[in-house]
Amino acid sequence: MNEELIRRTPSNNQQQETSDNDQESQQHTLYFNPVVLFGCFLCVVINIYVAYYTGIVVRILVLRNGQFLSVPQTKLNGSTQAANPSVGKMMNLSVKQLPPPTVIPGKEVPPTTYTFQHFPVEGSRNSYDLHLPRLHEEYEHDDVVAMTNEDDSSDDSSDDSSDDKEGNDDLMEGLHLPVGQHLLVDIKNVDPIFLNSEERLAEAMIQLVDESKLTLLSYHCHGLIPVGVSCAGVLLESHVAFHTWPTEGVIAMDLFTCGSGKLIPTLPSIQQLFGLKAANEDADDPMMMWSHKLRGFRKGFVPEYNFELNPLDADLGSEILGSRDYDIKKPLVSAAETDFQMVDVYEVLDPVNRRLSDYYKSLEDDGSYESQHPEFFAPDHILLLDGIIQSTRYGDAPYHESIVHPAMITHPNPKRVAVIGGGEGATVREILKHSTLEKVVMIEIDEGVVNLSTKYLPEWQDCSSIAHHDGCAEWCFDDERADLRVEDALAYFNDNFRSSSISKASAEPDLQDKFDVLIMDCLDPNDDHPFAKVLYTDDGYVTSLYDALTDDGILVVQIGEAVNNRSPSDENGSFENRSTMIKMLDAIGFESIHIYEESHCEFLAPWTTLIAFKDVEARKRWYRSPAEVELDLSRRILPTKDGKTSLRYFDGATMKSYQMPSRAFEDNYCRQQDKPEECAEKVRFGNGEEVNGSSAYSPVFERHFA
Repeated sequence: MNEELIRRTPSNNQQQETSDNDQESQQHTLYFNPVVLFGCFLCVVINIYVAYYTGIVVRILVLRNGQFLSVPQTKLNGSTQAANPSVGKMMNLSVKQLPPPTVIPGKEVPPTTYTFQHFPVEGSRNSYDLHLPRLHEEYEHDDVVAMTNEDDSSDDSSDDSSDDKEGNDDLMEGLHLPVGQHLLVDIKNVDPIFLNSEERLAEAMIQLVDESKLTLLSYHCHGLIPVGVSCAGVLLESHVAFHTWPTEGVIAMDLFTCGSGKLIPTLPSIQQLFGLKAANEDADDPMMMWSHKLRGFRKGFVPEYNFELNPLDADLGSEILGSRDYDIKKPLVSAAETDFQMVDVYEVLDPVNRRLSDYYKSLEDDGSYESQHPEFFAPDHILLLDGIIQSTRYGDAPYHESIVHPAMITHPNPKRVAVIGGGEGATVREILKHSTLEKVVMIEIDEGVVNLSTKYLPEWQDCSSIAHHDGCAEWCFDDERADLRVEDALAYFNDNFRSSSISKASAEPDLQDKFDVLIMDCLDPNDDHPFAKVLYTDDGYVTSLYDALTDDGILVVQIGEAVNNRSPSDENGSFENRSTMIKMLDAIGFESIHIYEESHCEFLAPWTTLIAFKDVEARKRWYRSPAEVELDLSRRILPTKDGKTSLRYFDGATMKSYQMPSRAFEDNYCRQQDKPEECAEKVRFGNGEEVNGSSAYSPVFERHFA
């Protein structure tokens, strides 16, 4: 009985197998049902089409109504906030709508496309995309939207409405040339709340772009975890980008443009918009460091481009704007255009020479050495004309005293002196220190340089220390002995002193109108400037200088940087104008010509001055001993009000160093294609009589036989 019952009762395994087979049969039947399969497929297709066309319609309607997409993706981490209360405070800021890009009224923007791709990043707490609507009537059709996955157009043509030009960049006809300007800015001690606010940072960026007359096409911002913001803006002209470190109070940004608008004038706006001081009372003032670079390739792409005519390719770009090492770099005058040239004045503090802490201490009234001698710790002031360094605060005395006093002290009794150029006024200042002086005439063609120097470089024209004699004045040009004439020096000397220009009815120039010393302190001889070439090579002008001097007159000319031991001869190198002038002075009739160097002018190389004597007897006074020179200086130089010497650099020992030219100038002289005979070894180290008198200029004779 039991066995029969067991046989008739299915086992558990058999029951499970039967159940599985039934389910499998049902599943197979459902999967292969054609009606169900078609229904599923139709639902998927309909959903795709509805979603696609709904998105396009909504996007077009939103953009057409002037709205801008701002899609925050917020990911706040509570544990991170708890770890640092200040970080948590910054992260708990409310998320607001970011401002849209704007266009300067009247500025035409060519059609562009916007391509983007987002990547999931765990370190980002939110993200924003905003862009300029490009749905003008002439572009409106279903295929044009502000955001697309294709990049099939470019801003090949545009009109930069700014009238500002940067050097030779005004030759560019559009933004498609491979050239640009790059401004890099770092600011510290900035308000951390501001640095963690995408909204405030975006507002500052848009305002900066508008003030710079640029066009922001779109921008993208990421708020980072735990704090910090990174933003990148696409400009019609190129880009702007920055990154912030709120806890450290630092922002680093760069602005790149391919247009001709100037970027340096935007620095005050950057400082004002992004250099916000923290709210706490003991917060330090924000400090900004920056550098400016020229980018790309101008030569070969910009028609008729000459880098020597672009101030940004000169000292201004390489030594001032391009350097990020200065603790202080402040434009006092930036790209001021006079009638003849571009003027820049910069205040800089180089940590190699002076510490910022010492400068700040010199401003205090604490009895320290620094506060008692602030003149030793102040930032340098640098004057540049057309991008070339002309004068510096710490090189002022060495340069201007070296170009004036050697000639003045060599002349037995200088009463009338003329200065060509020297618009900053320091050359006249040094001449006014001589008690024998009756009249100094300064002929400067550019009154703008004089006026800007008066305002921004007052030390150069300050005569208050010697203002205790008859006719004196605290301002050098107000001295009764000073006569400033704003006119062309070439015309002045050609009209008044050149023999061929004087009418037959007129007598020769009166002896009392001639000058005892004439100093030419103007453009460098190697400047690629038509006016510079005339100053150094025009025979009529150089002859008029000779005629303007008295019989024992002395001519002084600054002739640019000194040669070195590997320099080619001047006539075969970049100083051909210098070589031409020396030969002309010799041919005209100057009896003795000398060259001396000064290495403390704070220029980029030792500087050279030429001095030429009409009377060979002047050589005797030129070669006097240091003691004789010191004695003469004590008799002639007007002292300061407290009885001290008014000279800060020049003395008898310095004069001694000027009497002998360097070996480099001797070698350079002997590298001429037609080698002078005194350069032969047997003559060089033989009898000096063989070369004496062969030429007014001979560094060989000076070094070996003088």
